[in-house]
Amino acid sequence: MGADRSRGVAVSGAPRRLIADAMLGKLARWLRTLGYDCAFEPDITDDDLIKRAVEEGREILTRDTLLIQRRAVRGRAIFIESDLVVDQLKELSKRFEINAAGFLTRCLRCNIPLEPMNKEAARDKVPPYVFATQERFSVCTGCSRIYWGGTHKARMIEAIERMLKGIEG
Repeated sequence: MGADRSRGVAVSGAPRRLIADAMLGKLARWLRTLGYDCAFEPDITDDDLIKRAVEEGREILTRDTLLIQRRAVRGRAIFIESDLVVDQLKELSKRFEINAAGFLTRCLRCNIPLEPMNKEAARDKVPPYVFATQERFSVCTGCSRIYWGGTHKARMIEAIERMLKGIEG
């Protein structure tokens, strides 16, 4: 089977849908930044987390030693040992390839894939300077958040490059 690189999933058999527990919010955000489908609700109960994972066909990312022991999560959970996000990504890279193929293709807030947005449609929704200096915009159809490539994008790319080098090294 070939690789599906359309949304950051790069290896056959790799989890295509993830859900992170309350202890892994930073990891969930970075996975979304990389384009991975990673649900995250900080206040979700373990029972609701498991139910959502089952209903949506998601792999559970957890640091919770009690959760990982529950029968309902067997074969559905990945235990993350580290506190540091770069090390957490390194742990995941042992399960499936971590790359930036889907960089900034998902909403960082609600995880929905971003859609291209016509520049003119962004005129009254972004600061005037941003409208004048940017040509490409994306929008989340879930929360209506608008994305564009600014200086923050360059900083994110640098941070991701450092993290991915940490995974390889």
